[in-house]
Amino acid sequence: MLSVFTLTSALAPGLRAPPPLAPLAAPPSLRRCGALPLGSRACAARMALPSGEKCSFVLLAGGSGSRMKADRPKQFLDLLGKPVLQWDLELLLGIEELDRIVLVIAEEFRTMEFLQPFVDADSRLVFAAPGKERQNSVENGLAGVADDCTLVAIHDAARPLVTRESIDKCFADAAAHDAAVLAVPCKPTIKESNDGEFVLKTLDRSKLWDIQTPQILRPQMLRDGFKNANDKGLAVTDDVSVVELMGKPVKLTVGEYTNLKLTTPEDMIIAETILRDRGERRAGGLLGWLRRLLPF
Repeated sequence: MLSVFTLTSALAPGLRAPPPLAPLAAPPSLRRCGALPLGSRACAARMALPSGEKCSFVLLAGGSGSRMKADRPKQFLDLLGKPVLQWDLELLLGIEELDRIVLVIAEEFRTMEFLQPFVDADSRLVFAAPGKERQNSVENGLAGVADDCTLVAIHDAARPLVTRESIDKCFADAAAHDAAVLAVPCKPTIKESNDGEFVLKTLDRSKLWDIQTPQILRPQMLRDGFKNANDKGLAVTDDVSVVELMGKPVKLTVGEYTNLKLTTPEDMIIAETILRDRGERRAGGLLGWLRRLLPF
């Protein structure tokens, strides 16, 4: 098979070969088993974790996804030829510096065919049982991280489009401030209503942020926050809320609008469009290189 340089040399005699590109690879364990396809996000993953930190991920994949109106939980729906959860695992297991990835998933789904290569290849992937509520699932996942873990990221499997850049930034902010959350400024106008029938008031959009995941915290801070919330009978809808309830600051890490949560069938269409666009941009980078080299 002709290489790109062999082909371009034939078309443009005297052309110098470009310097070799550094190889991009998945962790050795995954390369050996061939679990990850060439060109996957995991193969390109290069994590710059904060020095001196021991970092783990809790990946929540226990939801039913009733609003998706599908025949299976949304984390197992097909997204451009792969289950949604596979996109998450390819990214996270490609981050060599992560100490552990705790997958919160019901036991009945742990033997799914697409999961087995990941389980066999990487001992960092462990399971935890989902709870009745999100808070219970997070607590179960938190119990699965190592005792000496210093930063734990909580992430929804239904957000498979999160990027490495966003993860990098959120870990850096959490290391500096103890708690950080990916978020983007709200774009639509938000109105408040008491009865769902009439507008009470319009909220100041400049102060509103759309919160995403991962949400990254000190493990003990999260444990303390859950205890405080449980002792006071307080309900929380996301992880950093327990830190807010203790009066401690949470750093807003500016994320990306493409990190959407798959909730309705329309979201799947948008996610496919985003993934195709990313693939086309990568392919376009190679074509652009060829156009610059060729004399016509």
